[in-house]
Amino acid sequence: MTTVGASHSHTGRSPAGASPAGALPTAGTSWPELIGALLAGESLDSARTAWAMQQIMAGVASPAQVAGFAVALRSKGETPEEIAGLVEAMLASATPLSLSERVRARAVDTCGTGGDRSHTVNLSTMAALVVAGAGVPVVKHGNRAASSSCGSADLLAELGVVVDLSPSGVEACLATAGIAFCFAQVFHPAMRHVGGVRREIGVPTAFNILGPLSNPARPGAQAIGVADARLAPVVAGVLADRGTRALVFRGDDGLDELTPVTTSAVWVVAAGAGQPRRERFDPRDVGIHVADHAALRGADARYNAAVTRSVLAGEPGPVRDAVLLAAATALVAAAGPSDAPVTEQIAAALPRAAEAVDSGAARAVLERWVTASQSAAAVDAAAATAL
Repeated sequence: MTTVGASHSHTGRSPAGASPAGALPTAGTSWPELIGALLAGESLDSARTAWAMQQIMAGVASPAQVAGFAVALRSKGETPEEIAGLVEAMLASATPLSLSERVRARAVDTCGTGGDRSHTVNLSTMAALVVAGAGVPVVKHGNRAASSSCGSADLLAELGVVVDLSPSGVEACLATAGIAFCFAQVFHPAMRHVGGVRREIGVPTAFNILGPLSNPARPGAQAIGVADARLAPVVAGVLADRGTRALVFRGDDGLDELTPVTTSAVWVVAAGAGQPRRERFDPRDVGIHVADHAALRGADARYNAAVTRSVLAGEPGPVRDAVLLAAATALVAAAGPSDAPVTEQIAAALPRAAEAVDSGAARAVLERWVTASQSAAAVDAAAATAL
């Protein structure tokens, strides 16, 4: 067991000295200054990376400036404080979502970074249904497919969930079904300025990990799979700094999932524990049989939706095992990781995840969610017509 160093940037609030979104550079802050500092190997504070993100989201930064900043930051190596500045600038400009502190603190998100190009079925999205079936509120952040054939939004839409709801629609779903989806395109519209640059660069940068860290609901707990080995401990550091209960993990095969395929590294972020601790996880230690990666391969939204329905109906096999592992991980995060070995904590949560499936509770959650989202969409449409 090892301890991972993390910067303490107090990311639960806007970075000190950050200027309003779209503001002109403050004294001593400019793209040449920031990019030059990064190329010289200097780490930036959260105020300077927040300024950069504000310029990007306001559409002020040119594609060359965005690309230069992202590549220079990657070449130097991102720190938790730098990522925290980017995230807080995103959250400050996001479409606001009003949740009570009690609900927010209890809620968990299972959104991972994606980007592993493995084309697995949507394990974290299925796990979200299981977690909600176990009685834990879930506010999932997600988008349509980027590097895979089917993103979380694609799958949910195929299952009948309306994903592009207003904040009030999201809140209604959470209250009615115990689960909701924050569609990134609705809550972070300014990130459209990054999409083209990300595609053209073609290599992972800090932008690849912002999604799981920028859930506008600011859930109190998260289970985050990170495909990039460099950035997994950085993500854990950001979560530790802002006091989120979390498990961050990466499969030794490069998957941003905890699966039956192989062993994984897990970073445990316990409230009040300071720095994350790194542990190893072997699925065999919790009674899960090792499976071949091909058994988890997905396809388009229609195929992945059929797999989801089969899992919720109780079909055994590697996909069920992977979903239960993912759900158990989220349940551990939601409860608050303890000092016990993470393998023991996941093993203790697995029966609860299995019961949520086998009792029909997870399937019932999906049914309630479909109905609630469609009702919320009708309300949204009526409100739009009245304008």
